[in-house]
Amino acid sequence: MAAISLRNIIKRYGKGKHELQVIHGVDAEVADREFIVIVGPSGCGKSTLLRMVAGLEEISGGEIWIGDRVVNNLEPAERDIAMVFQNYALYPHMSVFDNMAYGLKIKKMPIAEIKQRVDKAAGILELSHLLDRKPRQLSGGQRQRVAMGRAIVRQPQVFLFDEPLSNLDAKLRAQTRLEIQKLHRELGITSLFVTHDQVEAMTLAQRMIVMNAGVMEQFGTPEEVYHRPASTFVASFIGSPPMNLLKNAPGSRAGTIMGIRPEHLDIGSTGWPLRVETTELLGAERLIYGRLGDEQIIVRSEENQAVPAPDSIIHVAVREDRVHWFNAETGKRL
Repeated sequence: MAAISLRNIIKRYGKGKHELQVIHGVDAEVADREFIVIVGPSGCGKSTLLRMVAGLEEISGGEIWIGDRVVNNLEPAERDIAMVFQNYALYPHMSVFDNMAYGLKIKKMPIAEIKQRVDKAAGILELSHLLDRKPRQLSGGQRQRVAMGRAIVRQPQVFLFDEPLSNLDAKLRAQTRLEIQKLHRELGITSLFVTHDQVEAMTLAQRMIVMNAGVMEQFGTPEEVYHRPASTFVASFIGSPPMNLLKNAPGSRAGTIMGIRPEHLDIGSTGWPLRVETTELLGAERLIYGRLGDEQIIVRSEENQAVPAPDSIIHVAVREDRVHWFNAETGKRL
């Protein structure tokens, strides 16, 4: 196992007037055995950052350390990492056992040790009864576990996950998230996990890097990122539904944006007058979409509260201790 240090990481494509910078000076220190999620929308640079750690993309500036080595100029095979991709990348003609053992066979590892490693990984991932099957005989979730098993048997210093759950349906995604958490608890291998799904990020991360247009907006625990977002981007991206960001709310200061999460607005007899547009029932809770002047506001309420009719007026009180303030020009937290 090893710590990872990202020091002013820059990535550019092209040269001269055609140069395009896509990663802008990312600095992050990842502790040994830590599970870090890199999250952000499509095109924000999260996979590019991961691929630079893996050695699949050249680094335009800065240094990447894995353990006590600068790995900028090392080939992927020399970095002591294992990567799990979105598309599984299994050999269709090989059994589960052979897919998991293939990398070890290439290294000419003794057969007895190969079997020991594969059997152990298969036991952890509950694949022992599937070792003789071919990938076509497996479900999507089972194929992804085989891909993870192939990474585990290598016993690397670092795991790199590139959107590994994207091809799974919602139920399998939730189940596989639990398996990944269990896997990390058992193995304790330093991990970087890329996703565009903020629910995945919140449930898996010990700490998370929030990326936006090649910039690291925030690096912190899920609790820090949710309760003290560093910018309006983080506030709107993390959380479902997102934080309400209001430029003209009553009590707003000049040049600022007020932020308030939907669960921190209380429906009552006093407060802001909100014209209801529509409601959504989400199991044990309800979302109410309304307007305050020209700004839309989302309120989260319990399912046992009365359902307001469209075009009716309700009053919502702001929990003052839960208000966030951001600079209107920079979007940064005040």
